[in-house]
Amino acid sequence: MTYYIGLMSGTSMDGIDAALLNFSDNKCRVLDSHSHEIPAKLITRLQKVIQSEIFNIRELGTLDVELGKLFAEAAKQLLRNNQTNASEIIAIGSHGQTVFHAPDCNPPFTLQIGDPNTIAQLTGITTVADFRRRDMAAGGQGAPLAPAFHHHYFRSDAHNRVILNIGGIANITVLSADKQKPVFGFDTGPGNCLLDSWIKQHLNQPFDTNGEWGTTGTTIPELLASLLQDNYFSLAAPKTTGREYFNLHWLNQHRPNDEPQNTQATLAQLTIESIARAIEIHAPDTDEVYVCGGGAFNTALMQGLDARLNNSAVTTTSELGADPEWVEAAAFAWLAKQTLAHRPGNISSVTGANEAVILGGIYPGKQRTK
Repeated sequence: MTYYIGLMSGTSMDGIDAALLNFSDNKCRVLDSHSHEIPAKLITRLQKVIQSEIFNIRELGTLDVELGKLFAEAAKQLLRNNQTNASEIIAIGSHGQTVFHAPDCNPPFTLQIGDPNTIAQLTGITTVADFRRRDMAAGGQGAPLAPAFHHHYFRSDAHNRVILNIGGIANITVLSADKQKPVFGFDTGPGNCLLDSWIKQHLNQPFDTNGEWGTTGTTIPELLASLLQDNYFSLAAPKTTGREYFNLHWLNQHRPNDEPQNTQATLAQLTIESIARAIEIHAPDTDEVYVCGGGAFNTALMQGLDARLNNSAVTTTSELGADPEWVEAAAFAWLAKQTLAHRPGNISSVTGANEAVILGGIYPGKQRTK
């Protein structure tokens, strides 16, 4: 059996997603999954680092190791849940936790923490990590990387598809039925990050369950128009962004001085509209939109996207046999598999890299006896 583990913590920081994958027979099977809680105090410390461009090096280094231990525990708990021995796992693919992503700096850089040395040592399993920086070294944006996985498993000969991931940031992968057309994709803008931050500030809740609070408000047209005028939305692809750009500081520059629930409704509409415009402009012949990530469980967002994209069928990746909650973790397990096989993991037409490259660093686990 070809068992791998994928570990993913996104910009929403709502937990570490751990997935156990079987990639035999060129298929992707999620055998089990586990969501590992990130302690509230740790999230607060991470947010302080992310929101500050001046890092305390001691704090950053400490967080790196602490997160490595937490990622290792997530993998070990997944194995305990399945009564699976670490020796049965070929490798762990760990995305880490992004604390800063700056593709437009000179020079560009990205930083994910969650020390892979710690993960490999505590689990005994070979760990592949730090995927994004090799793509940047090749002139790319370092993201999104999941499109290579989407292309491998979700492309159709009959339908033009978009795989839409709504995490903290939303991104699309455009998969044409015409295999002569290249795969492409990019970050469309905010997914859940502004929604989560706004409800945290006003109701002290980590996220808006099913978008219910937002549905009690009314969209503020002037605010929505102002938000959509941001230069990011009109930038040409390839492009990527993150919480370091789309955050409450960015929002407050647009003076959201109405009732909080009306601002929440407007932020939901911002996510819907920015995604819809990106698809209409860059993939106007899309038949099917498959949603993954936390946003797939936001009823209001899903209904809003379905209404807005009336020429495309909008559903979740469950219809493709992939639980939307675990697609990203599965993608990084697959990327680890690509790396160990010395195969590229990026798609240059997506990231803008000069060439396809082998991604990540390999941190060996314990030696196995034959």
